[in-house]
Amino acid sequence: MKYKLTKNSIEVCGKKLFQIQATVSFGNIEKGELGGYIEKEENLSQENNAWVYGDARVSGNARVYGDAWVYGNAWVSGDARVFGDARVYGNARVYGDAWVFGDARVSGNARVYGDARVYGNAWVSGDAQVYGEIKILAGYFFGTRYNKEEIKFKENEDVELIYKGEAKFEDVDDEVEKAIKLLESKGKLKDGKILI
Repeated sequence: MKYKLTKNSIEVCGKKLFQIQATVSFGNIEKGELGGYIEKEENLSQENNAWVYGDARVSGNARVYGDAWVYGNAWVSGDARVFGDARVYGNARVYGDAWVFGDARVSGNARVYGDARVYGNAWVSGDAQVYGEIKILAGYFFGTRYNKEEIKFKENEDVELIYKGEAKFEDVDDEVEKAIKLLESKGKLKDGKILI
């Protein structure tokens, strides 16, 4: 066994979750290290390097296994699966029958639920929501568009910024740029401060 359930517990939605503690060192986890919270041993594999960190929570029939990590304030619940080298973190939620696996990442306030599958090298972040029977193999998904909102682009050197709603942009003053470069070249600018 690589971990045990401690007596430290929290109540979440009427369910009692127990903090875990490593009983052996493995991966980047040291023996005795406290982890996140799980409802029961079936939520986290005793094999490989899978781990639940910090304030992260796994409950219901959800399972975390392989070398997957759940950390931050992330929650995995229902019948969800997180496995392979997948990472779920931030305030992300994975629930229902959703699966996150491979090298996939789910972070920020993202939600993956229903029968959704996020895998391969796909990243879902920000306020993005992935649900239904969709399968995402690759790409970076960071938000959700509602009611056919207008998606806008702003060129910035050789890339485009993507945004929605109102945004304010200001062009860089060439004279200020020249002054900054001159100060830098003479060693008179450090960490954004002018040295005298």
